[in-house]
Amino acid sequence: MFLQLLINGLIAGSIYALVATGFALIYSTCKFVHFAHGSAVAVAAYSLFFFFQKLGLNFWLAIILTIIFSGFFGWLLNKIVYKNLRKRKASNVILLIGSVGLLILIESLLLLFFGAQKLGLNFWLAIILTIIFSGFFGWLLNKIVYKNLRKRKASNVILLIGSVGLLILIESLLLLFFGADVKTIGFIKIAKGLETFGAIITPLQIVILTVSIILLISLFFLMKKTRLGKAMRAVADNKDVAEISGISAEKIYSWSFIIGSGIAGIAGILVGLEQNLEPTMGTSLMIKGFTGAIIGGASSVPGAVLGSFLLGLVENFGIWFLPSGYKDAIAFVLLFIFLLFRPQGILGRKR
Repeated sequence: MFLQLLINGLIAGSIYALVATGFALIYSTCKFVHFAHGSAVAVAAYSLFFFFQKLGLNFWLAIILTIIFSGFFGWLLNKIVYKNLRKRKASNVILLIGSVGLLILIESLLLLFFGAQKLGLNFWLAIILTIIFSGFFGWLLNKIVYKNLRKRKASNVILLIGSVGLLILIESLLLLFFGADVKTIGFIKIAKGLETFGAIITPLQIVILTVSIILLISLFFLMKKTRLGKAMRAVADNKDVAEISGISAEKIYSWSFIIGSGIAGIAGILVGLEQNLEPTMGTSLMIKGFTGAIIGGASSVPGAVLGSFLLGLVENFGIWFLPSGYKDAIAFVLLFIFLLFRPQGILGRKR
């Protein structure tokens, strides 16, 4: 029983960590809560469904396209929404409202589009398209929304409200275009789990854990060893000083959304391969990722990883003593404990 709960906790924590690291990356550089980040998870999962099931693309191509699109999606949100809000010096409340609106819009679009008929693309081509779309999605959010908000010097409250609004808007659009009925990607057949010392783990769960670990290690390498990562850390520490040294904060914001949304897109792919798809699936994962980030330290990517795995373990070991229906409650109790006694998180710094 102990080993099974440990395995389940690590698998859940790995998914939470992917969502949390993307959130922490955006928060540390842009300094606002991007609640619409969860929509990148749902958009990626539905993108893979669309590329593979509807268009009939090759599976691996669909995966790659989905990840790329996830990053683009994050960039676009920043470019169109947040950048304009920043230009107008929008407060954090406005940003939060806009984020919630985007969430609703995206969910509605998913609902609208995913009533389409299958076109027959190869699954791997669908994967590639989904990855591409995930990156595009993040870029788009930054381009349209957050970049504009930054130009207007919006406060953190406005950015937060805008982010929540984006999340609700995107979920509503997913509902609108793809319908409320449950979708399945249907590529990987259910395989018999491997039993070890009384614990069972499926091949897909092994893939989820392995991919998550590789991706997290790659992100740490990016942040520590590359010029882009060093520039991101410089902007996170002090934007003004970074700009004086020649670093473009706006470019870093865009890259933060692209990378963060791309990571969330991969989480959406992994979850979509194992579970059914629903337009609101991004909200629940965003809540868990947000909780993991707060526990570990919202401005710390390593802290977000640590907090997410801790959350996954506590959730699963908690149901050893309590009914499984209390799983989400356990997560919120843990969140409140940290907010009360260590609001900066495990690896966060006091301000």
